[in-house]
Amino acid sequence: MTISPALPTVEAAESEPERPGARRRRPFSVRRFTGRLTRADRDVLWLYVLTRAGLWGTEYCARWLFPADGDSRHPAAVLAPWQQWDWAYYLHIARDGYFPAGAPGPGQVGWDNREAFFPGFPLVLRAVHTVIGDWTAAGLTVSFAAGAVAVVALGRIAGLDQPGAGAPRRTAALFLLSPCAVFLAAGYTESLFLALALPAWLAARREEWARAAVLACLACTVRVSGLFLVAALVVQLLVAVRRPRDLRPLAWLALPALPPLLYSAYLHSRTGDWLAWKDAEDRGWARQFHSPWSAWHHTWTAAFGHTQGTGYAVMFQAELVGMAAGTVLLVFLLVRRRWAEGVYVGLSLWALGTSYWYMSIPRAALLWWPLWTSLCAATAVRPRLRTAYFAVAGPLGTVLALAFFTGRWAG
Repeated sequence: MTISPALPTVEAAESEPERPGARRRRPFSVRRFTGRLTRADRDVLWLYVLTRAGLWGTEYCARWLFPADGDSRHPAAVLAPWQQWDWAYYLHIARDGYFPAGAPGPGQVGWDNREAFFPGFPLVLRAVHTVIGDWTAAGLTVSFAAGAVAVVALGRIAGLDQPGAGAPRRTAALFLLSPCAVFLAAGYTESLFLALALPAWLAARREEWARAAVLACLACTVRVSGLFLVAALVVQLLVAVRRPRDLRPLAWLALPALPPLLYSAYLHSRTGDWLAWKDAEDRGWARQFHSPWSAWHHTWTAAFGHTQGTGYAVMFQAELVGMAAGTVLLVFLLVRRRWAEGVYVGLSLWALGTSYWYMSIPRAALLWWPLWTSLCAATAVRPRLRTAYFAVAGPLGTVLALAFFTGRWAG
């Protein structure tokens, strides 16, 4: 994809006389900072803004239609619907740290297992909070800015796979209107991770390995999924090798191992456990290893065995659909010999599919960029498939957004 050069400043500024020896000052211009965006990028960003507005409209309706007290005459606070589930962990880490004084320790009664969450997002949240005083608004700002970067990068990846003006916009629409898209707007890690991972993959596609390694390194501070990205980058490099000296960038790809090692060392210094983050996942979210068939069985029982409340059961049903969709995607990638992307999706499925039961697979599908680019290619030649997708995904996305905004488990 070509990148247009930066646009010149306004002519009036160029015609202004300068004093001898004075440093020329260029006036502020938004166009100076948007000149590198292509028309396809701007189309993608316009769609991004519109879908954010749609989510805020849904949030407004949720506050008025579903108050916590059915007899209330006043809606919840404006930002209250965004303060759900994992947001509390990120807030507590950013505000109080991993081991606040006076709190119980890991494994003790009352401990919230917050060390399961990597420090990248809380650190960014804390930095933004120095400018934006409200914590929730700061988190939403991080996700909004990061989501814009992510969706532009996704559109550019689609443009590499399918040259043409329509691919970036179509891929962005499939992605932004997907059932779990609400998590891209919430103060969660998905947008920030994608804002680093997708440009890293884009850099790898262009064989800019140093840039890819640095971005992947930052992605590894946000989610453990960054390690799956690193594995994909290594495979992509090996596939691209044409002569032995092309392997030299492998040294760069050792860089992303640094954040997980440093985080593990920090946790070890406080708990004596090098895998404290993994043990926290085991305690809090039943992430202990189980065979894939056991995990499927436990999830099926939770979904259809009437052992869970209906709100949780339907989400376990969604987990089963997510695993089935991910498996189909993995087979498709391997058949097409898209080895690097197959490694990324395969490792994600393995990690999510070998716990006691499936959890957060539909949400994790947001991170599977090959899913969105593959859907883009399929819907380009089958317009009815595109119509069917939006007819199903649109209502599901609204239902999941309402579930999230009203405090129900939504993945």
